[in-house]
Amino acid sequence: MTLSFGLYEQVINKMIEESLQKLDTNLAQIEKGPIDAAESSKILADYLTIILRQVLNFIDNEEKMIQNRVQLCNDILDWIICGIESGHYGVRHKEEMALLVKKHLIHNDGKMLLALVDKKNIQINQAPPVRPDTSLAENALFTGALQEPSMITELGKEIFSADRIDFLVSFIKWSGLRLLMNALDQFTARGGKLRVITTSYLGATDFKAVDLLSKLSNTEVRISYDTERTRLHAKTYVFWRDTG
Repeated sequence: MTLSFGLYEQVINKMIEESLQKLDTNLAQIEKGPIDAAESSKILADYLTIILRQVLNFIDNEEKMIQNRVQLCNDILDWIICGIESGHYGVRHKEEMALLVKKHLIHNDGKMLLALVDKKNIQINQAPPVRPDTSLAENALFTGALQEPSMITELGKEIFSADRIDFLVSFIKWSGLRLLMNALDQFTARGGKLRVITTSYLGATDFKAVDLLSKLSNTEVRISYDTERTRLHAKTYVFWRDTG
């Protein structure tokens, strides 16, 4: 492995350490720092995630690919359980933690839970949940291409199955809001909580749009009038579900 000169934020593993040992210290200055204790759980979990994903990608037997990948994950969890129960790693409340990890062992059939539908609500003419075309758990990039889902359509589907919604948008135009207003009205009427932050940036926000939003039930709208010190130009839509 050849290391390039520049900035890093990389956990030092055996491969990197071997490369560092080969460097001429007369030509290269090596700067190291401890893993931050407060961030160590995220740093190390992210590091293991990359390696585990690479290993799982190499388990590609078509007949038993899912079963073998699930088995590897469960073997790792079993190893963690044994380590906790034997008192390694200084885990607090080891009995409770070992039991918690056991509950996270993956079922052998390798299935995903996609929905839990209240049949009683369907019987009283409430529609079953609509699944967005894009993943609920992964990021999605919308480019406006014809073969991709429409962003407005996806937002409508997200609203339909959400329990709480946070919007952070630099301005709100009635021409755009009217496409979602019916979905937001139904969402708040059934008890969903909507929070909106917008601004008076460039005077682009329509009064009519803010006025109608503020009249929805279970809705909180805040407007930043600071046009001197900040120029907020964010467009963020966060959908929270009680299902996690």
